[in-house]
Amino acid sequence: MIIGVPKEIKTNENRVALVPAGAEALVADGHTVHVEHGAGEGSGFTDKMYREAGAHVTPKIDDLWAKAELILKVKEPIKVEWPRIRKGQVLFTYFHFAADEKLTRAIVKSGCIAIAYETVQLSSGELPLLTPMSEVAGRMAVQEGAKYLEKLMGGRGILLGGVPGVSPAEVVVIGGGVVGTNAAKMAAGLGAHVTILDLSLDRLRYLSDVMPGNVDLIYSNRYNLLERVEKADLVVGAVLVPGAKAPHLIRKEDLKRMKPGSVIVDVAVDQGGCVETIKPTTHEQPTYVVDGVVHYGVANMPGAVPNTSTLALTNATFSYARTLARKGWREACKVDHALALGLNIVQGHVVYPGVAEAFGMPLADLAADL
Repeated sequence: MIIGVPKEIKTNENRVALVPAGAEALVADGHTVHVEHGAGEGSGFTDKMYREAGAHVTPKIDDLWAKAELILKVKEPIKVEWPRIRKGQVLFTYFHFAADEKLTRAIVKSGCIAIAYETVQLSSGELPLLTPMSEVAGRMAVQEGAKYLEKLMGGRGILLGGVPGVSPAEVVVIGGGVVGTNAAKMAAGLGAHVTILDLSLDRLRYLSDVMPGNVDLIYSNRYNLLERVEKADLVVGAVLVPGAKAPHLIRKEDLKRMKPGSVIVDVAVDQGGCVETIKPTTHEQPTYVVDGVVHYGVANMPGAVPNTSTLALTNATFSYARTLARKGWREACKVDHALALGLNIVQGHVVYPGVAEAFGMPLADLAADL
C-alpha cells in the first residue's frame, strides 16, 4: 500500500502522525511511505531520519495526496486540504466531526473513508487512541490554568498551591475520565484543593481510592456543579461523549456567579465544549474574557509539547495503522471491532450515530459497506 504522511498545517500544530521507526516498520512490511518534507521537524524528527528509515521525502504536497491510498494525520483536514482528498482514499486521524458541520459535509462530498482516532473503542469502553492525548491535555490544562491565574495574564493573581498561612487555589474538574483524572493529579500534586464532579458512582468510588486527600469526589448535578463553580479559581472542562457534541454544563448566565479573574480551561472544546461561552482558540491567542472570566479554548493543546505528544500518540495509533496497511480498511474493520467503531464517514455516507445526530443527517448501515 502507498501511505502518505502530510505535514500538519493547523496553526502551531507540530505533531506528526508517523515517526521514523514506524516508517521503517511499514517499509519492512512491503509498503511505500511518502512523508512530506519537514513533516517531522516540529517533533524533532528530520527528513534524513525518515530517508534512513526507507521513506520517500516528498517536497510537493499535492503529489503526496495524489499518490497515497492511506493518509495518516494528527488533526482534521482543514479547508485548504479538502480539495486534495479523493474518493476511496482512507484518512486516519482525529476528526471530531460532531463539532464541525462544514468539515463533515466536505468529507461526505469527497467520498473518502474517514476513520476517526477518537471513536476507536475497545469492548471495555476505553478509547485507546484518545487516551494518550487526553493524558497530555489533562496535565496541560492545569499547567496552562496556573499560568493564566497570574495577574499579568489576566487572572486573579492566585498561586495554585498557596503557601503556608495562605489557602491554595480551588480547582474544579468537570468529568472524572482520563482528562479529568490527569488534571486532578496535576492540580493536587501542586497543592491545590481539587473537586472532581462525575455522573458515575463507580468512577467516583474508584477515584476515591487513588486520589490524595486534597481531592473531593462529588456527584455531578446542576446544584452541586454551581455550588463548586462559584468557589472555583480554576475550572477544567473534561466532559466527553464519544463521537458526539459535548453538553453545555456551564451556561453563560453562570459566569456571573464566578469570581472575577477565575479561569476556565475547556478541554472538551474539540467536541463543542462543555461551557456555553467557549470557542476554539490557538496557541498564538489562547484566551479571551467573558463576564470577567478568562476562557482558554486551545483546540490542539498537545501540539504545544509535540515531541512528547507525537511519541505518546504514535505508540497507540501505529498498530492500527499497520493493520489498515496490511489488510485494507474493509478487512481490517471486519476483524477488529474497535477499529470498525472508528469509521465515521464511508464513501459519502455517515455511519457513526453521534455525527448523524449532531447535524440531522441520515445514518447509513455500516454493515452494507463492510
